[in-house]
Amino acid sequence: MNNTIEESYIKALCKGDQKAFEILFLQYQPKLVFFLHGFIKDNEQARDMAQDIFLSIWNNKEKLSEVKSFKAYIYKMAKNTVCNYYDHIIVNEKFVTDQLTHSSEIEDTEETIFANQLQDMIDVTVSQMPPQRKQIYIMSRVEGMSNTEIAERLNINKRTVENHLTAALADIRKTIKTWIILFF
Repeated sequence: MNNTIEESYIKALCKGDQKAFEILFLQYQPKLVFFLHGFIKDNEQARDMAQDIFLSIWNNKEKLSEVKSFKAYIYKMAKNTVCNYYDHIIVNEKFVTDQLTHSSEIEDTEETIFANQLQDMIDVTVSQMPPQRKQIYIMSRVEGMSNTEIAERLNINKRTVENHLTAALADIRKTIKTWIILFF
């Protein structure tokens, strides 16, 4: 969709034109779902988030007159939605952990906060991995088992174990890189 046509749809949407909204929705919703899925690895959640973003656009359509690029606008909204999603997960996990352990107050130095947030992001990433990759990662990195021991216990090829670990570490690196880009 070229910029001139898109601008005309945005102007029409600002005035409440439902057809213009539908056209923009059909143009951008699949791309937005794909973008969100790349961060959260949950297709249903990505669809819900995209739906919420478009609902917000419809409810605040009058504000679109100030928008120069609809694409940039919705991707900025998507970035904020992803940040809020992970903030919510981190807060929930932290609350549950604190309730279960009745932990005492921890010194909140910047390094401790950063390390805790980073570990939370890694934990979330591991929890979203496919079951076998998750199991192999935990056996290797948490339980300290060798690749050979894992292969024998799961009755799979050692190369399969190595491939799953490589993929798991790539997932974690991607999450860390994304997290650093979003927050720093």
